[in-house]
Amino acid sequence: MKRVAFETVDVFAERRFGGNPLAVVTDARGLSAAEMQAVAREFNYSESTFVLPPEDSANTARVRIFTPTNEVPFAGHPNVGTAFVLGRLASLFGRATTEVMRFEEDAGIVEVSLVRRAGEVAGARIRAPRTLALGEEIAPGVIAACASLSAGDVAVERHKPIVASVGLPFAVAELHSLDALGRATPDTAAFRAAERLHHNEHDRFSLFLYVRTGAGRVRARMFAPLSNVPEDPATGSASAALAGLLARLQRAEAAFQVTIEQGVEMGRPSVIEASVENGHIFVAGACVPVMHGMLML
Repeated sequence: MKRVAFETVDVFAERRFGGNPLAVVTDARGLSAAEMQAVAREFNYSESTFVLPPEDSANTARVRIFTPTNEVPFAGHPNVGTAFVLGRLASLFGRATTEVMRFEEDAGIVEVSLVRRAGEVAGARIRAPRTLALGEEIAPGVIAACASLSAGDVAVERHKPIVASVGLPFAVAELHSLDALGRATPDTAAFRAAERLHHNEHDRFSLFLYVRTGAGRVRARMFAPLSNVPEDPATGSASAALAGLLARLQRAEAAFQVTIEQGVEMGRPSVIEASVENGHIFVAGACVPVMHGMLML
């Protein structure tokens, strides 16, 4: 029997039981991909991460990210939470931990900087591994069906619903009101139909809805029932894509910043700080430790 240590943290949260929970296996050497998938299914969080020695010694670690149903090439809250957990360790794979880490992931190298308060690690700031990539536009009716809304709830004045990605694709759509956002409920059958229409390389159709709530602020919700995530309380990769999209629409020449509130409707409020600087997209947030223990495999 293998004993494998893990920690869990709440990401993009200032208090426990808010934000997005994440399980981190800090030394996944000896685990097969099938075992990693089984562990992720057991935790049943939106994602779990598995830390391995880097293939290139110039990097900090190789990080593999699994939803309950599949491995993904990049995600935001797993990187923020993993950096937070590793940053609190004295060393990793025989080397002292550092303030800036480089994670090898399928989407590319993710650079992460620790955020400290009063000298203690309080969170992290990641740089997305890719610049914004925009895919096909999606009919408002398809978005509405997936979210159990009417097509009139979907705003198209600033932009039509569109697939956006900085390493993991999402269908991003603006809604007219917080009322519509609050009424949104995922319809799994409609998601399956949308996936057949808008197939992506990861074979999972995910929807990120948002409403502008003030200057530089939005409220968002993310649904991914085909990945066994009916709703996600904080989605860093989608927030990064949204920041890139909003900056492009605004034609921002200077640094662009947006604060994204998510998870409110779930009772797990999250705050994600996203920015675009010199063509790079960043996501930052606080973390809170919750549990640590041992897996028996």
